[in-house]
Amino acid sequence: VQLQASGGGWVQAGGSLRLSCAASGRTFGRYGMGWFRQAPGKEREFVAGISWGGRMTYYSDSVKGRFTISRDNAKNTMYLQMNNLKPEDTAAYYCAADKTGWGEAKSTYDYWGQGTLVTVSS
Repeated sequence: VQLQASGGGWVQAGGSLRLSCAASGRTFGRYGMGWFRQAPGKEREFVAGISWGGRMTYYSDSVKGRFTISRDNAKNTMYLQMNNLKPEDTAAYYCAADKTGWGEAKSTYDYWGQGTLVTVSS
């Protein structure tokens, strides 16, 4: 599976962005998917995860209530709607695919896309 993240950019605090993650191949629906982010000088951290069919989602406490993860298996695409953005959300955002779940642990993800940069100004 090859993953391509897009949709990053610059936004003022309180604004919104929608990230997309396009996947190649016919097996997209067999993978749990996740979004992670990495700010300069910090470790990559979990943001949100979604189950194979999209019925179950999981969020980090820092984004719960502001971000929404979704997927469209017919389009081989996952999304992250980010609302009420804060300067602390500034980071490179990465999408990832996991054969066995959609949890927080980076080590369980099998495939990673390149990052898309989100910058939130105060």
